[in-house]
Amino acid sequence: MDRKDLGSWLGGPPQHHSEAWPGKRLGRPVDGPGSVARFGRRVAALCIDWALSMLVSFLFFGGDPIANLAVFAATQAVFVGVTGHSIGHRTLGMQVQRMDGTAARPLDGLVRTLLLCLVVPPLVADADQRGLHDRAAKTILVRI
Repeated sequence: MDRKDLGSWLGGPPQHHSEAWPGKRLGRPVDGPGSVARFGRRVAALCIDWALSMLVSFLFFGGDPIANLAVFAATQAVFVGVTGHSIGHRTLGMQVQRMDGTAARPLDGLVRTLLLCLVVPPLVADADQRGLHDRAAKTILVRI
């Protein structure tokens, strides 16, 4: 009996490397740095960013709903456009990158933010989990 045969059941069912994962067709790894950030991490980052925006809005504008959105949009556009990530993204180890792997630029951050604030574009995602806002800005949210 071959040693490989004896211990093969320990590894579980065979892994098929032909399976698709978000980012595979874009040359992104299945997990780890450079892989597409998954839904749960994205939602958590959005909650962090929105909570911080509401706090700033409450402190400086009395919690006005328009101010909430304005603060959120401004912080997203500036932080994503300059550093490639918002506070929530950075906290959870993600970055908005251009398709060539470099950090998003100011215009990318602005386009992405404007569409993000419309709410619907992020909900319409492709097989690589890129919403319309990322596709329009030619960006992708990845783990770092």
